[in-house]
Amino acid sequence: MTAACLIADIGGTNARFAMVDEGSLAVRDIRVLAVSAHEHIEQAIRHYLAEVGQPLEGIKRACLAIACPVEQDCIDMTNSGWCFSRAALARALALDELRIINDYTALAYSLPHLAEQDKRKVGGGAARPGFPIALLGPGTGLGVGGLVDGRPLVTEGGHVDFAPNDEVELAILRHLWRRYEHVSAERLLSGMGLEHLYQALCDYHGETATAYGAADIGRHALAGSDERCVETVARFFAILGSVAGNLALTLGALGGVYITGGIVPRMTELFAESRFRERFEAKGRFRGYLEAIGTWVVVAEQPGLLGAAAALLAEEAGA
Repeated sequence: MTAACLIADIGGTNARFAMVDEGSLAVRDIRVLAVSAHEHIEQAIRHYLAEVGQPLEGIKRACLAIACPVEQDCIDMTNSGWCFSRAALARALALDELRIINDYTALAYSLPHLAEQDKRKVGGGAARPGFPIALLGPGTGLGVGGLVDGRPLVTEGGHVDFAPNDEVELAILRHLWRRYEHVSAERLLSGMGLEHLYQALCDYHGETATAYGAADIGRHALAGSDERCVETVARFFAILGSVAGNLALTLGALGGVYITGGIVPRMTELFAESRFRERFEAKGRFRGYLEAIGTWVVVAEQPGLLGAAAALLAEEAGA
């Protein structure tokens, strides 16, 4: 009988749990539990297993993807209040193996296994197997990473310098220099970045900015109901194209570039019509190199769970 493995994707608000058979990527029995409803992670795991009728003694391996640093034995989830020792949790659950990975590492692991309906292609050629894959995720911050030789590459690439591409972006940079000594890509390519861009563009046009949050800007851009919000989102996608092109060159990402996070997947039509690809490819002598690299938006509902399953599979294969 094939052994069952526990997988999870745990954020500050929700904990997504599922089961997967050893040697498989077929995720099943998905449940989403509120983190705040459980005093600690062991309680949440036991609640989940009881809900799906899975005996704890039938599980010997688990992989948890968690939205926080995971290098130490003590895992402190500052956004939720959960704090635990990986060694103590493994003992409490009688696990032979407990693997804990960062949530962005799980996303990287998921990329080669995404079904066609879980991603939307936005230009470029086919992915070349065996070559590096790049990953960018504008959301609360700007996650940047990839997959090289089948292994996740976790970086702090969101904090590279923002490089303006035209006079408008030079004005945006000057606007942000009033507030920040170092203007990183993340200052523009994130939820807060949308707000920074909107305020800078209002300043550029000599207008008084409305007190819009990122969600307001996105909503008005989708509806076409505010000219400056439309311009803000268009500029956001253009700058993302430049940063993604830089990452593709740095990694040699002939395996493709994937965009995830909480912003772009909600605006896929605007993204497809934007200058993202134009700016992605605008690298002078290396235009042809970048034209051949495919870019995709990840629209999968549970890529973190798939990535946790893929991490276990990679462990079995010795990767």
